[in-house]
Amino acid sequence: MKPVGILGGMGPDATVLLMQKVLRAVPAKDDADHIPLIVHQNPAVPSRIAALIDGTGADPAPVLAQMARDLQAAGATALAMPCNTAHHYAGAICDATDLPFLNMLDLTAQHLARAGAKRIGLLASPAVRLTGVFDAAFAKQGLTQIYPVDDAPVLGLIRAVKAGHVLTADALRAPAAALLDQDADHILIACTELSLYAGGLGADMAWSDSLDCLTDAIIRAARSDVNCPD
Repeated sequence: MKPVGILGGMGPDATVLLMQKVLRAVPAKDDADHIPLIVHQNPAVPSRIAALIDGTGADPAPVLAQMARDLQAAGATALAMPCNTAHHYAGAICDATDLPFLNMLDLTAQHLARAGAKRIGLLASPAVRLTGVFDAAFAKQGLTQIYPVDDAPVLGLIRAVKAGHVLTADALRAPAAALLDQDADHILIACTELSLYAGGLGADMAWSDSLDCLTDAIIRAARSDVNCPD
């Protein structure tokens, strides 16, 4: 199998969660059966929220581009990044190396289309809405985006996770229910910090997690010669 490089640290818990998902998704009988990952756990990547929402932070693009080069030098054969908002800088990452980039946005949009979803309620950083990072991927699949009327509660949850606070298990249910009230037919967890609490949504609503879509793609990339989505 071929090693996949992970641009991590955004945040650290989300990167560890991705590694756990990849680990648990493989029916291994021994160590050698697992997916090889090269993880660049870099919590010093400049804040995407500060750069994209507050307009006061440093540009993350140069740091992400250097991480991509470091991962290629370390032997990675493909790249993945468990941060939806940071995909705003996907171009800089792709330009930095000749490795395929497993684009979580495209992978997620394809999954939602296959699931028959149409109106997607996004639980995401406000930066996802403000920068339109999902716009092209969703338009290609004929999907409609629905965001919370008020970004503050979801942003508060994201900031709490980054600060190391433990949320209640059902912390996502109220904002998800509000999106369903706005006529969403499917909930998307589009912030990997919130992926830590995905299980609290339960089986009584249709939902997906972008991190699960990336997990599947990492496993396929490690096991095959198939290129990532355009």
